[in-house]
Amino acid sequence: MNLEKLVKSSLAGAAALALLAAPAIAAADPIKIVFLANTDDEDYDGSLVFKDYVEAVSNGEIEVEIYPGGQLCGNPDECLEALQAGIIEVFITTFGGFGNILPEAQVMDMPYIFPNDRVAECALANDSEFFQLIRDRTLEQTGNMRLMTISNTGGWRNFATTSTQIRTPSDVEGLKIRTIGSEVQQELVRSMGGAPTSIAWPEVYTSLATGIVEGTKNGITDIVGMKFHEHLNYMTLDGHAYMGAMWMMNNDALMALTPEQRKIVDDGFDALRWTAIVLPKRRQIEAYEAFIEAGGEVYVPTPDEKAQFVAAAAPIYDWYTETYGTEWLEVLTAAITDCEDRIAATQADLLD
Repeated sequence: MNLEKLVKSSLAGAAALALLAAPAIAAADPIKIVFLANTDDEDYDGSLVFKDYVEAVSNGEIEVEIYPGGQLCGNPDECLEALQAGIIEVFITTFGGFGNILPEAQVMDMPYIFPNDRVAECALANDSEFFQLIRDRTLEQTGNMRLMTISNTGGWRNFATTSTQIRTPSDVEGLKIRTIGSEVQQELVRSMGGAPTSIAWPEVYTSLATGIVEGTKNGITDIVGMKFHEHLNYMTLDGHAYMGAMWMMNNDALMALTPEQRKIVDDGFDALRWTAIVLPKRRQIEAYEAFIEAGGEVYVPTPDEKAQFVAAAAPIYDWYTETYGTEWLEVLTAAITDCEDRIAATQADLLD
């Protein structure tokens, strides 16, 4: 073999080795994240953290695009259809909205099931048995929608009203309360004698202003962010529901990535989760201040009054199990109990 042929042969071999050693090529399509909130929302901040992490750690192999305000789809049903069809790669849905896909999952919206943030964050973490149940059943039901993580989107749902301060469940009687189209949320209002009224999010402000509804069930950051406090004068911190956010990804898009890229995406969702969990807690400080400065009154139920709320909601648990069985409720309750026990164990020396 002459020198020219030897050089060509060596170069060809080196090129082949380089191809084998080279990192995976960039994903063909960017990961498009879509949500209906605006850029002032923790969903946006979480998405920014996800984008920064994934693009940086993948060295640009994976591109992420963020579309807030429902730019690529206008409502939850439309967005979920786009997700399943692969038109978008990631969409965030609330517990109530997800109940339209997997009704049993409404168990996460059961009133007063989570005692506080710490327990809720533990029970809904990716390594919990309950999270794995949702992920597996969602894939079975939809074929290509994978639950990636559960964050928070607005803190806790509380009763807020225009003209009546709610101190006990009996104060809800006769009031027209705005809800989403969630069976559990509507059953809660009915259990207290109120009239649940399903109204789309963009129409809530006008509905409060015109008296179509006399109250709503939302977190304080959403109330102030949407200027609902211009009409809402009272808020009762009964904390009947943890406002969880379920981040779904098209499974075909995820599986099209290399194993290493999938790990990066999964780690990115963990970073997103903690960002979206922390921000509502921070932002609610100014939100409550704004609500009070506008003349609003905030009421915290006494332990006895809170017990009355919990008792009034008890029939909803019977309704749920009669409708959907006991499996989901049992798994979630077990996860909550396990978290409470583990937290108590870490605090044992503080209570001696």
